[in-house]
Amino acid sequence: MLSRSLDPQLRRLLERFPAVALVGPRQVGKTTMALACRHGAAEPLYLDLELPSARRQLDDAEAFLLAQRRRLVILDEVQRMPGLFEVLRGVIDLRRREGEPNGQFLLLGSASGALLKQGSESLAGRLATLELGAFQARELGIQSQDLDALQRLWARGGFPLSWLAPDDAGSMAWREAFITTYLEREIPQLGPRIPATTLRRLWTMLAHQQGALLNQAQLAGSLAVSGQTVARYVDLLADLMLVRRLTPWHGNVGKRLVRTPKVYVRDSGLVHALLGLPTLEHVLGHPVAGASWEGWVIEQMLAAAPSAEASFYRTARGAEADLVLRWRGGPTWVCEVKRSSAPTVSRGFHQAASDVGAVRKLLIAPVASPYPGRDGIEVMSPVVAAAQAAVQSASTSG
Repeated sequence: MLSRSLDPQLRRLLERFPAVALVGPRQVGKTTMALACRHGAAEPLYLDLELPSARRQLDDAEAFLLAQRRRLVILDEVQRMPGLFEVLRGVIDLRRREGEPNGQFLLLGSASGALLKQGSESLAGRLATLELGAFQARELGIQSQDLDALQRLWARGGFPLSWLAPDDAGSMAWREAFITTYLEREIPQLGPRIPATTLRRLWTMLAHQQGALLNQAQLAGSLAVSGQTVARYVDLLADLMLVRRLTPWHGNVGKRLVRTPKVYVRDSGLVHALLGLPTLEHVLGHPVAGASWEGWVIEQMLAAAPSAEASFYRTARGAEADLVLRWRGGPTWVCEVKRSSAPTVSRGFHQAASDVGAVRKLLIAPVASPYPGRDGIEVMSPVVAAAQAAVQSASTSG
């Protein structure tokens, strides 16, 4: 089993809070990570709430959970039983009064919005949240010099079974099955009655427009639905952690700032599967390659810097940065992403750095070793940039 970079953080949160929510899309490795987490002396109890047998054990949830004292209880797909959160609050408080330490419950969920809303309302002050994403290059031990491995990870994406497939055909087959399962089974189970063909068309259109500004009117016209319907569909995909809306930077700089979010399909492998690109060669020959690489690098950076506020910067006059990372009480970085091995930046990037007060200007590209560029630019690979972001995030939150 591959160790995840969030393992130490999960253990720390279990020591500090009675309940921890580990959220992430399906098949990203939440259950494997949870079962490998040893907290306390007793063996953890695992319940998959999609199974009728597990739900029956919770017919009298309070009595059942109180009987599990001094034991970590792992509740998978906990959003399936929204009424359970009220019970958890009472059980946690009672076990606290009896002197039981933290680390009582580990809640797993694949729909972050529903879980976080229920948890924040019922378990305020008792619940910490951690998001697990797809494999990152630094987790897999990929080095900057190993461009073949980096590009393979970008082409396949970071879902464990896609990355670990024996060949490209097997990886593509897994991703296509994943997409179909989400559209035909997972999303209908959450309640929305959305035609699978319509949602697939939207998801594919977002892949074609990877990293573009969200244009609800254009998408609505292509799908023959209302703009509100498109907004609801995008909200759903974002809630399932399959799509990311990167918000524009906001601040009083006296300039006309773009106010519309950019939208990315979060996993590059899903981008390529939605567009029918089974191999790296197919990806490199497609117009989406640059935008797909940009989205992949942004996901690497955001996974490494969870404590940073992330945005992009763009003005009506051409000042632009692909990613702005701002740590509370700490520095601001601006990042430009290029797929070229000899990357350059425009004058607009320097203007963006000045506007947001950035202390570091990173140019992230597939280069073997970091090197200084002109005018304070630092050129580095996604692996090095993510490692430095992780150090900054730890020191700022720490």
